[in-house]
Amino acid sequence: MKRKTIALAAALVALALFPLAGATFYTELVTKVMILAIFALSLDLLVGYTGLVSFGHAAFFGVGAYTLGLLAPKYDAANLWLTLPAAVVIAGICALVVGAFVVRVKGIYFIMVTLAFAQMFYFVFHDTKFGRGSDGISMNFRPVAAIGDFTPFDLANTTHVYYLVFAAMLIVFVFLRLLLRSAFGRALQGVRSNEQRMRSLGFPVYRYKLASFAIAGALAGLAGYFSAMQFGFVNPELLSWHQSGNVLLMLILGGLGSLYGAVVGAFAFVALQELFSSVTPHWQLLLGGTIILLVIFLPGGLASVMSRFERTLIGEPGDE
Repeated sequence: MKRKTIALAAALVALALFPLAGATFYTELVTKVMILAIFALSLDLLVGYTGLVSFGHAAFFGVGAYTLGLLAPKYDAANLWLTLPAAVVIAGICALVVGAFVVRVKGIYFIMVTLAFAQMFYFVFHDTKFGRGSDGISMNFRPVAAIGDFTPFDLANTTHVYYLVFAAMLIVFVFLRLLLRSAFGRALQGVRSNEQRMRSLGFPVYRYKLASFAIAGALAGLAGYFSAMQFGFVNPELLSWHQSGNVLLMLILGGLGSLYGAVVGAFAFVALQELFSSVTPHWQLLLGGTIILLVIFLPGGLASVMSRFERTLIGEPGDE
């Protein structure tokens, strides 16, 4: 445990100091990775801790992004403190409505129904004037963080955006950690392990699963908002099934049922993507092969490497 704490502290210090290196491109790249880490953390609540494998989670990511695009004035900057909560709330409400239907089914049916709802969201933004069609929405200005006449930070500054996303990632991580250690979180893990037993013990399983689905959707909306803020552009591809597949791959890379794994998986996914795309235009083949090998030889994901390393050095209890 001490080694994990030291490793986590070292990683946080490295991330906090990273912008001081002065490389704007890499600062923006790591900002993008941290946004994906928030996205992966939101899905891990569903897949890793509730046992609900969603293949439509990108719908709420896209809803959060489009909230900023639709609320941003055409010739002026939107206010961060108004549009950010709106994106989280709207994505959470959408997840609550969708979840009211999808959490009633299980297994492969749940996967297919979440995919179907995600495709419905996709075509709403792709085929209607509401979402501006396949062209998407371009935003000429980033949100402003003004509180009256006081502006604590400037979102036109790449470093300020980096630290805002960094702080948000930490807040989401701590929030989920506390949530999962609460009675609610323990109940979710009980539902994942044995839903029938939890129901027989009197737990309102449907409500727990619905709450988990809504919370995960709201956090995905937060990640989508930051993505739209960083790139200044949204389009229907943000809601596509490819995005849902990518975030699932991040969890597989990092390790399901581990908050650390969700963050590590996001960093590993982008790192492998950058590495393989610099070698060949067919980088998806290399990435797919890497994930297959990882699932075979390291089923616990990259998050399990530290535990395996500790067992190798210290040994299992009773080995002496």
